[in-house]
Amino acid sequence: MFTTRPTLQGTFGMVSSTHWLASSSAMAVLEDGGNAFDAAVAAAFVLHVVEPHLNGPAGEVPMIVAPAGAEPTVLCGQGVAPAGATVAHYTSLGLDLVPGTGPLAAAVPGAFDAWLLLLRDHGTKSLREVLTYAIGYAEGGHPAVARVGSTVDTVRELFETEWTSSAAVYLRDGEPPAAGRLLRNPALAWTWQRLLTEAEAAGANRETQIDAARAVWRAGFIAEAIATQAAKPTMDTSGERHESTMTGDDLAGFSAHYEPPATFTRNGWTVAKPGLWSQGPTFLQQLALLPTDDDPDDHHTLIEGTKLAMADREAWYGDSTDVTLESLLSPSYNDSRRGLVGERASAELRPGSPDGREPRLPAHLDLAGAAAPTPVGAGEPTVAPDGGTRGDTCHVDVVDRWGNMIAATPSGGWLQSNPVIPELGFPLGTRLQMTWLEDGLPNSLVPGRRPRTTLSPSMAMRDGQPVMAFGTPGGDQQDQWSLHFFLAVTRGRDLQAAIDAPNWHTSSFPSSFYPRAMVPGGVTVESRIGDDVIDGLRERGHDVTVGDPWSEGRLCAVTRDPETGVLSAAANPRGMQGYAVGR
Repeated sequence: MFTTRPTLQGTFGMVSSTHWLASSSAMAVLEDGGNAFDAAVAAAFVLHVVEPHLNGPAGEVPMIVAPAGAEPTVLCGQGVAPAGATVAHYTSLGLDLVPGTGPLAAAVPGAFDAWLLLLRDHGTKSLREVLTYAIGYAEGGHPAVARVGSTVDTVRELFETEWTSSAAVYLRDGEPPAAGRLLRNPALAWTWQRLLTEAEAAGANRETQIDAARAVWRAGFIAEAIATQAAKPTMDTSGERHESTMTGDDLAGFSAHYEPPATFTRNGWTVAKPGLWSQGPTFLQQLALLPTDDDPDDHHTLIEGTKLAMADREAWYGDSTDVTLESLLSPSYNDSRRGLVGERASAELRPGSPDGREPRLPAHLDLAGAAAPTPVGAGEPTVAPDGGTRGDTCHVDVVDRWGNMIAATPSGGWLQSNPVIPELGFPLGTRLQMTWLEDGLPNSLVPGRRPRTTLSPSMAMRDGQPVMAFGTPGGDQQDQWSLHFFLAVTRGRDLQAAIDAPNWHTSSFPSSFYPRAMVPGGVTVESRIGDDVIDGLRERGHDVTVGDPWSEGRLCAVTRDPETGVLSAAANPRGMQGYAVGR
């Protein structure tokens, strides 16, 4: 099969990420003797600088971490709702949805603490050693990718009239950064330099410095600036100015943590995902719904299975659910659900009844069902003039010569999510837009609970050993695109061929992003998938949108063969940003 580039192979180390500068920085850490976790942290902070339209330090990140010889674990960097973020407070403001932008949409930031916890517990490098790459690019500049400028151009009026601190960074000389033009963020470089100064003053020990930096984020100058910004009335997608309920106490009380992954085994492959506070288990449910003799070219069956898994996501997933993964993944439950897949496409949202429980869907879905479709795209931002966005994320995978492996999907804190905090050089996030302003749902807005995130890194095991880390940006599409990639790999395609293969997604379920649209029966395909597939889907009742030939999916992946020690990596060519490096 044609591939856009070769699958890289070697024995020393492999990195795949959504931006070549992040991949190269991670590789530099490996070359300097660091391990996969040191390299991932360096890449993450570079991604904050070079993909500011896709992630930032005040966003969130779930990771799947597999130290050599150990089973994978999930490191959760998803922040929670502030103590004052109640349904009653938001509805008292006249809201029926959490806005898609602005301080009301901001969860307590989780990404920074998660990356530092990873570095402390599993890394070997100092904080200064891993931050040096991000500081260099923020201070000295990096050639902007075209999509940064196009994103800024879309929200130019908002920046000029309301979010003027963002204009100071991204509209210098009154124009968005042109492709290839050096883009600098001196405030961000200053933030990390001051952080290092204060952390190193705490002592010479590596772990002591990292914990000191975490304390500065929670209760020092960074926390003070975040709390001050959160309290400022800010224009958001509601058309009004609102402030957050977030306080210094919320910031001081949050810590990233480890937890067991959700797993499912099929045909000798075990896949590890984040739990029901994410959409990750939809990947596992889609696997469980496949017939034993599944046809790799049966797009109809895959699409219908995705709809069923996503309907369960809407009814049962959240930080407060009382449904277990065992119930959702049980053979009996999936046998009954599989029977719902007919010869014709379904346009209904059909959650199941695990353990006999009756599903409850948000009342707002009655209003959202006829809304506009999810836009065609490769996981890059689609931005409304008021700053509303969906599908903005990064990804990084690393494996080293010792067998350490990590998959991470950083997101949130985008330049179009909230105004830049002028003292710090980065904005707050918007993950609370994924909660419902209705009490009693698994994903209701509740203080101290995590919003259900779309972020969903993956790790696959064979015979109990981690062999592949992978993932993609793309919001609700993540566990569709990544499933199709995974199935291609398990059926014999090499990494790059599996990434390059024509991809698709269905939007026949409520979007996780404001304004929570859905397209009953909707499927978007790359034109390369072929007229025979497109015509066949339409004949079976699917509402097919044909996108550009390279518009679906932004996969990254690394592998390790436990028997030979050979490492491999591949990256997505769509968007011309993702790159794998290694030797």
